[in-house]
Amino acid sequence: MLDNYLLSLLIWLPIVGGMLVLATGGDKNSSEARVLALVISLVILILSVLLYHKFTLGTAQMQFVEHHAWFKLGSLQAFYYLGVDGISLPLIMLTAFITVIVVIAGWEVIQYKTAQYMAAFLFMEGLMIGVFCALDAALFYVFWEAMLIPMFIVIGMWGGARRVYATIKFFLYTFFGSVFMLVALLYLAFHIGSFDILQMHAAKIGMTAQLWIFIAFLLAFAVKVPMWPVHTWLPDAHVEAPTGGSVVLAAIMLKLGAYGFLRFSLPITPDASHTLAGLMILLSLIAVVYIGFVALVQQDMKKLIAYSSISHMGFVTLGFFIIWSIAANQGNYTGAVMGIEGAIVQMVSHGFISGAMFLCVGVMYDRMHSRMIKDYGGVVNTMPSFAAFAVLFAMANAGLPGTSGFVGEFMVILSSFKANFWFAFLAATTLILGAGYTLWMVKRVIFGAVANDNVAKLTDINRREFFFLGLLAIMVLAFGLYPAPLLNVMDASVSNLVEHVIHSKLIPGG
Repeated sequence: MLDNYLLSLLIWLPIVGGMLVLATGGDKNSSEARVLALVISLVILILSVLLYHKFTLGTAQMQFVEHHAWFKLGSLQAFYYLGVDGISLPLIMLTAFITVIVVIAGWEVIQYKTAQYMAAFLFMEGLMIGVFCALDAALFYVFWEAMLIPMFIVIGMWGGARRVYATIKFFLYTFFGSVFMLVALLYLAFHIGSFDILQMHAAKIGMTAQLWIFIAFLLAFAVKVPMWPVHTWLPDAHVEAPTGGSVVLAAIMLKLGAYGFLRFSLPITPDASHTLAGLMILLSLIAVVYIGFVALVQQDMKKLIAYSSISHMGFVTLGFFIIWSIAANQGNYTGAVMGIEGAIVQMVSHGFISGAMFLCVGVMYDRMHSRMIKDYGGVVNTMPSFAAFAVLFAMANAGLPGTSGFVGEFMVILSSFKANFWFAFLAATTLILGAGYTLWMVKRVIFGAVANDNVAKLTDINRREFFFLGLLAIMVLAFGLYPAPLLNVMDASVSNLVEHVIHSKLIPGG
């Protein structure tokens, strides 16, 4: 019985729970809000583990399907239609895990409007899981747009001095792209007579229409990833967001754009994806190389990590779109599955690593109220436990073998070699640039001479901070040493996606 409503529980329990958390207090510092938010987020994490346990490996079929009539738009019937496959399941589990971390991380830090803060993240959790579960385009769009609201509130209420500017820029960029996605979804719905995303996968569409649909999707998903050159909202949002907002933004929200390419762009418009693959590869490599150089010159730790995220997400889109170059070079699609699987592993790994690095900055900011690299130095002398975690996460961000940061990048680079040597060469520069900007930051902040008396007075991490950083360290090392559980879950679904992509969906004469 639980299986029939497991996805609905994952979506609506945090949303209803968020409403209950809101009811625990107004402007006050509410301990009840913290406890209730933690209990609800832990229940969602347990349910996500149960989802993984009950998930059947070796099939690309959607599982835990829920299908109920929702509303009519003229002759079109929209459905409350949910399901998961091997692509969406890891992202649902990542969302549940990161939400627990964010609640614990904000436990003592947020002293103002605690109930509203905790509730916003529970709302976000339910809505983001809804995006990963939705198999109806109308339902997908509702979840996609609704999740902007709690993030807008988090940055606007608990952000920095320029939070209003950052929130408006974040909202305008993401909403602007989403409008074009809505037009594309409505066109597809009227074209096939349904909002069913799986039916859209099977639809025959002319080349001109495919190109316009792909561009519309690109405008929405590229902003969310974000890809160069529509990335400029991200550093501003990260700098002004509170630590929890930065963690969710980097660990989960950026993955929504990449997920959109997998669920919509590639299977619905494979011919347009093939035609424009060169452009997508170029944009991905610019993100990897150019943004890596931009990260090198940053003086604000949050900005450096934000640009690092853009560079690492370039690997994700590169892994998605090199499959046609692999076919052109080898005469077959061997290596295509590895490229997409490597990109998904990179998505999950980046969720852990970027979240951990923003939390490390948050730990120092709570003590020093500064994010500037020049204000630190010699932190290892006063915070040795914290320094150990910071160095581990920095090494993972640089792609050190044995950490999760290595696995996805290695798979994408290996696939790139099958496509084109220069693709692989340029992609591999991230191993140098990533080590450059990450280790340079670590050298200046963690090691070296103590910058000032404030650093000399720092206290090491407490048990709460040790706990959430320790959990993230375990995940980074576990997936770095043994990624098989993640790869086994996605293998059948990714293979099925490649089958969709390699077959033309042009209508006769299209």
